Amino acid sequence: MRELVLNCVESQAEAWSDALLEAGALSVSVEDADGDTEHEQALFGEPGTEPEVQAWRRNRLVALLADGDDPAHLLASLDGLAGPAPGQDDWFLRDVPDADWVRLTQSQFGPIVVSERIWIVPSWHRDDAGLPPAGARDGIVRIELDPGLAFGTGSHPTTHLCLEWLAAHLQGGETVLDYGCGSGILAIAARLLGAGPTQGVDIDEQAVLATARNAAANGVDVQACLPDDLPAGTSRVVVANILSNPLKILAPMLAARVAPGGWLALSGVLERQADEVCQAYAPYLPLRVWEARDGWVCLTGRKA
Repeated sequence: MRELVLNCVESQAEAWSDALLEAGALSVSVEDADGDTEHEQALFGEPGTEPEVQAWRRNRLVALLADGDDPAHLLASLDGLAGPAPGQDDWFLRDVPDADWVRLTQSQFGPIVVSERIWIVPSWHRDDAGLPPAGARDGIVRIELDPGLAFGTGSHPTTHLCLEWLAAHLQGGETVLDYGCGSGILAIAARLLGAGPTQGVDIDEQAVLATARNAAANGVDVQACLPDDLPAGTSRVVVANILSNPLKILAPMLAARVAPGGWLALSGVLERQADEVCQAYAPYLPLRVWEARDGWVCLTGRKA
């Protein structure tokens, strides 16, 4: 396979990306042409919002071509879209080396030490030297994890914050709801830390399947389902590691899911977003910053 690489300005990025896909490109990615330089520009956005800038000032488009595709055909499709088609000096082709992409991706994720008590070990990791035994033993929890197509490898600071919060607050036997469970890592950790009946909920069916599969691999029972299939009721502990906008929208529902005297723990929230998320939950229960790390926070509060 080959990639067609070309530069464009902000006003061309979206139109050219769409045109390349319509002309037969297998995929198109847009990168900051000034990335890793002093002119690099950060773009941020999350569900419910749009970044102020939709593309960088100078963009690099990378179009993946199928074998036999003629780059001239793809380039011709750009003529007249927000300007003339790229000139000869504005693009080049590069080969995509053959690789076992699954193994290459897996090689990027090794065992992760979250704390003295919690380890995350990818399911494909075969060298147990220096690792604690699987499951929960002698106060140490080892979670075997295969995210599959779901979100959650266990490497993000918000995941670590939630895991550490669970380790610090679970006493044993609590009912737990993990809302936005992804790969199931928080729900599985809760069970291995001694929690009682635990539910994992996600809007992504692949996440529900991944949670069920990972729970079985760790020898614990987690009831994973889509939101519409979640039974009525409350839990002693509700944890949600998603993003600030969904958390604000879900405030009435998540707060209602916390049993009287129970705990709510939220993450996926940037430090600068903490106050507005706390305000969204103020009518239901008080939240405070439990801990911050790398610009992210874990918010927690107890229901009266």
